[in-house]
Amino acid sequence: MGSKIVVERERRIGEIDPKVFGGFLEHMGRAVYQGIYEPGSPLADERGFRRDVLAALQELRPTLVRYPGGNFLSGYHWLDGVGPREQRPRKRDLAWHSVETNQFGTDEFVEYCRELNAQPMLGVNMGTGTVEEAAALVEYCNAPTGTYYADLRARYGHPQPHGVQYWCLGNEMDGYWQIGHLEAEEYARKACEAAKLMRYHDPGIRLTLCGSSGTGMPTYPEWDRIALEGCWEQVDYLSLHYYAGNRDGDTGSYLALARQFEEHLDTLAATLRYVRAKLRSRHDVFLSWDEWNVWYKDMTMDGGWTEAPHLIEEIYNLEDALVVAQWLNVFLRRCHVLKVACIAQLVNIIAPILTRPDGLLRQTIFYPFQLFRQFASGESLDVLCQSPEYQSGAYGPVPLLDVAASYDEGTGQSALFIVNRSQKEAEPVEIAWQGWTPGQEAHVVQMCGVDPKAANTFEQPHRIVPADLGKVPIQDGRLSLQLPPLSFTVVAIG
Repeated sequence: MGSKIVVERERRIGEIDPKVFGGFLEHMGRAVYQGIYEPGSPLADERGFRRDVLAALQELRPTLVRYPGGNFLSGYHWLDGVGPREQRPRKRDLAWHSVETNQFGTDEFVEYCRELNAQPMLGVNMGTGTVEEAAALVEYCNAPTGTYYADLRARYGHPQPHGVQYWCLGNEMDGYWQIGHLEAEEYARKACEAAKLMRYHDPGIRLTLCGSSGTGMPTYPEWDRIALEGCWEQVDYLSLHYYAGNRDGDTGSYLALARQFEEHLDTLAATLRYVRAKLRSRHDVFLSWDEWNVWYKDMTMDGGWTEAPHLIEEIYNLEDALVVAQWLNVFLRRCHVLKVACIAQLVNIIAPILTRPDGLLRQTIFYPFQLFRQFASGESLDVLCQSPEYQSGAYGPVPLLDVAASYDEGTGQSALFIVNRSQKEAEPVEIAWQGWTPGQEAHVVQMCGVDPKAANTFEQPHRIVPADLGKVPIQDGRLSLQLPPLSFTVVAIG
């Protein structure tokens, strides 16, 4: 019978915020050291930035980068990472049982973001840190010279303010594993006071409140409600975190995880609406999915008190890439409430890029992110998709196709993003555009494979990569495609 997709330009969900294509860098494992920063490497520039990594990240074009953690944040004091490098202290990182050299810190991070043309998103320590320390970091980054911390920045070589707009009020403070863990009421009070002091220095900053660190937490979503009620008028975003996996080896259920992602967003969107109504507020708070990715294979998290240990360096395969593609589809379908998202992480640690001394590898999940960043802009469209279903163990009947679409009125570009969840069968699909004439041809890009466990390696770096299928004719506003099993297809127009 096949599938049918109908696209109407006027059925718009909302604007796609470019900040959903953000990334995350934590002082963990080899994300920073031997990742983006490796002085002495023949591949590094005079600043110690790996040129090959920078070039690969520029292909992904992340719009925003969150830093410096993660669990690391709750034991980190930012003054350790500024000033002359020879004076910076070597310290134990209690979060990951590693040695932190502090050779890369706030100023280096901001400079790196400028190289990427990405907005920096800085976290403040709500664990062992104080509200005064959080406010001082805003002064250091954003205030004009003439006061202590702004003058300190100038003394360290940065006379102009960094102008950091986006900030996180701690990380996963609901977690028992978090250094300085707080109960919801305690966290709400501390975060509210930190937010007030930070905004005194710069009223224009945008603040993200810690939400539940996962849907499996016993306090989810009550933590979110309590924290929001205590801080609503002071914050702009509520964070959510989730890591997907296929621990049971059930590919059918794994490929249906978009259901989980949508339910997670819908639950927190309802919590936002409830708190806004309860407080009779006219202020809006949106969602920031500032840690998301596949992670379940490499669970190595103890650094053995070494520098830049190999921690959770996940190897990604085809089915992982298809889950990432669906996650990005969900971001488009829920763009009315989701305004920030950061893939965790960018390099080496559960990342689309792996490095070694002589080069790097683009993993399978690199490509869906790159394609969405290239083709998804403007507004998200509410498409009609009629597709056969298959029976998943975890979610019951699920459509074979997962679809999202975008339309950019400014550029005239429109794109469809289609995942075929079928593991064995190709799926014929007819795409129809109603109410507008899309043009005479579409540009089709597709990645697929026969083995869901197939992965790219340094020896076979192009095993799972997108293929440019070129131009496909559109006749009378319709286009027919044969979607291979285990495939992700982009249909771009304009």
